[in-house]
Amino acid sequence: MDVILVEPCFPSNQREFARALHAVGARVIGIGERPKSALDEAMRHWLSHYEQVGNVCDEREMERVVRMVQSLPGVRVERLEATVEAHVMTAARVRERCGIPGTRVRTAFLCRDKPAMKEALRAAGIACAQSAGVASPDEARAFAARVGFPVILKPRDAAGASGAHKATDPASLEEAIAALRLGRGGSAAIEEFIEGHEGFYDTITIGGRVVHEFVCHYYPNVLDAMRHRWISPQFIATNRIDTAPGYDELKQMGRAVVAALGIETSATHMEWFFGPRGLKFSEIGCRPPGVRAWDLYCVGNDMDLYVEWAMAVVHGRPSQRPSRRLAAGLVALRPDRDGVISHYEGLGAVERAFGPWIVDMHLPPPGTPTQPVEAGYMANAWIRMKHPDYDELRRMLDAVGRTVRVRAR
Repeated sequence: MDVILVEPCFPSNQREFARALHAVGARVIGIGERPKSALDEAMRHWLSHYEQVGNVCDEREMERVVRMVQSLPGVRVERLEATVEAHVMTAARVRERCGIPGTRVRTAFLCRDKPAMKEALRAAGIACAQSAGVASPDEARAFAARVGFPVILKPRDAAGASGAHKATDPASLEEAIAALRLGRGGSAAIEEFIEGHEGFYDTITIGGRVVHEFVCHYYPNVLDAMRHRWISPQFIATNRIDTAPGYDELKQMGRAVVAALGIETSATHMEWFFGPRGLKFSEIGCRPPGVRAWDLYCVGNDMDLYVEWAMAVVHGRPSQRPSRRLAAGLVALRPDRDGVISHYEGLGAVERAFGPWIVDMHLPPPGTPTQPVEAGYMANAWIRMKHPDYDELRRMLDAVGRTVRVRAR
């Protein structure tokens, strides 16, 4: 099978998708923004063909190159895959125009546009926050008046907490309206603020059927984590998904969401809340999660999830079963100020206490410019860990967050 993979080189873990497709027998055709001369030896081995474009989000340019690839002798493109959120809609439109199977434009749109997504899911009986699309200050004010504060505003196609604003009163609502340029050409999703614990439910689906599923928990919730430097936030993939009470309801919701949005063969990443008003859907993408969560699933389940994704795409079936042997998680370590990294404190104590349970760590060397807190969990330093007991892993990650200090100057 000939499979086109959009942007196989960036971000860095994109190479895992190219590797996996090659490993299961696909002929992998890469389309990306880097010149062919920049491909390393492994990537050259995995790709049977590569084409450079100026912008993989340019639909016209992508369609031109895809049609050119389709015209090559001996090539029969049967899949066109995009695993990065920003590439999903372009890939869907080009896929339909070029007659290639895969995620359709309607599904991609519903997984990108937050108000349309929630409207479709409410119609299917899935519990969601009240929400709307707004393009003017008056529309935002009217929604807040009807629903009450606090409310969340974010770009209609944002991923996670990117670009999100929490408005707790009329003054902070006006600040969000200005930041999102409502009334000046901007458009946003606005929704009621849901109180509760936040996590995500990730799957690989084949023909609309969930064949692999995983659950992660955030500590604290993402909006808080992305706003406060002093927090060392975590997310942890549980190994109790098949045994602990409460997960069955989440799995049922996830399956219902997949069906309602028409997701066929794809990776999915769904955010959820559980609080005083029960389990609530937050949002979903028809692509793998960010922050390299799949790496943790691989560690915790003694499997190669990238290969499982490739098996779904190429052969339409799974080949491995998750062991659920370990919980695995990440703790993000923020510099104490903006500037450049000076040094680290507490690393020796953490390595002595938890050495066997450390999966890996990323410690930018002294002199590296810091990244802003809102840049995400992996923007600066981080440590990933594993343990058979979920609660013990959480305790260890808490200890790392309290012990390790990233000093900047």
